Amino acid sequence: MENMIKTLLYSDLGSQVNNIIILIFRLLLMLELFRVHGMKKFRVENGQREHVPNPLQLPEKLNALVATFSDTVVPFVVALGIGTRLVLLPTIGVTAIGYFVVHRKDSIEVRDVPYMYTLALLLLWALGPGTYSVDNYLLNTFFTL
Repeated sequence: MENMIKTLLYSDLGSQVNNIIILIFRLLLMLELFRVHGMKKFRVENGQREHVPNPLQLPEKLNALVATFSDTVVPFVVALGIGTRLVLLPTIGVTAIGYFVVHRKDSIEVRDVPYMYTLALLLLWALGPGTYSVDNYLLNTFFTL
């Protein structure tokens, strides 16, 4: 169990510069995700909130919950670097479904946004949050490497 936790939390990109770059990347990506997609979950236009597609035919409340969580809560948690690899999974799922299912027949210009988000989130998932994160603090506080 301890090894699994270390694997999830450990993320040292080898140099201070690399760790600062992933911190900046993480902060800017999450700011944009929340600003563009998360804020849509709160706005009401024409008397209605944003329609969330449900291509997997999940129960409507579950579908809305996953989409809202992915666009509103995840950006803050990932920006802080808390459980980064774990909490990115639903957001990666939402963006990948957007690319492969929701927009599969749309033009490349429309498909480009979920494609770029999916790639960026996968990169962040693979690299982890770096040493400037709550994950790293927790790892160093409670475990020995």
